[in-house]
Amino acid sequence: MPRFVLPCITSLQNQRVKDAIKLRTRKGRERQGRILIDGRREIQRAIDAGVAITEAFVCESDATSSDVEMLLGALRSTPAQLIPTTSAVFDKLAFGNRREGVVAVANRPVRTLDDIDFNPETAPLVAVLDGLEKPGNLGAILRSADGAGVSGVLVTEPGPDPYHHNSIRASLGVVFQLPVCVAPRSCIIEWIEQRQMQMAAMLVDAAKDYTQFDFTQPTAVILGSEAQGLGPVWKNVGAEGIVLPMAGVADSLNVSAAAAAVFYEARRQRRR
Repeated sequence: MPRFVLPCITSLQNQRVKDAIKLRTRKGRERQGRILIDGRREIQRAIDAGVAITEAFVCESDATSSDVEMLLGALRSTPAQLIPTTSAVFDKLAFGNRREGVVAVANRPVRTLDDIDFNPETAPLVAVLDGLEKPGNLGAILRSADGAGVSGVLVTEPGPDPYHHNSIRASLGVVFQLPVCVAPRSCIIEWIEQRQMQMAAMLVDAAKDYTQFDFTQPTAVILGSEAQGLGPVWKNVGAEGIVLPMAGVADSLNVSAAAAAVFYEARRQRRR
């Protein structure tokens, strides 16, 4: 049985390739309703999460490891079309110097606030990212949120695209398995208030140490951008300020590092 049923793509003018290359931009992803996933682990996690993979471009000279062969087997169990390409064509689809031999195209997952599981008996912990700018920071936060057992991540508009390649890569594909929703700030605040969740806002001038906050209750942790921080809107809706004490000359951590510290403090309190 042949490894592929479709002929090898050798030209960058091939329409499939041209459409896939456009997915490297946010505009292209929004227009097509599709995303580009680069990396064996990331593609496998998308498959495991039920993301609809439509096609996968495979560079045979790179797709030689047993792990990649297992991924191709998993892809063959989906409706995705496996398409061999030359190395030159694959270079235009892959990101950076990473060459694992497979780049997939998938339908863009659509998630709303209703997809965030809220069970008051389990005291949900959600993260709200307000004014975040860098997709890589979003991905790193998602990875920490997944590890600490955060129920979901809410991103205020306008914000980074969860399906930007830097978000996908920094999250190690967790973005496909952890509920992530992008919505207007007002809708997110309404969602929190309707569920009577307490709010802990990360503020550099807050008086309360983050370890003194009671995270055992249903809680929304609010984090802002590194450049601007959080605006007064969160104080106005009753969020309590918390701070990570800094012993050096810097007045704050990278937002993804701060998020990880708070998430794991919440996990520590809840396990205790």
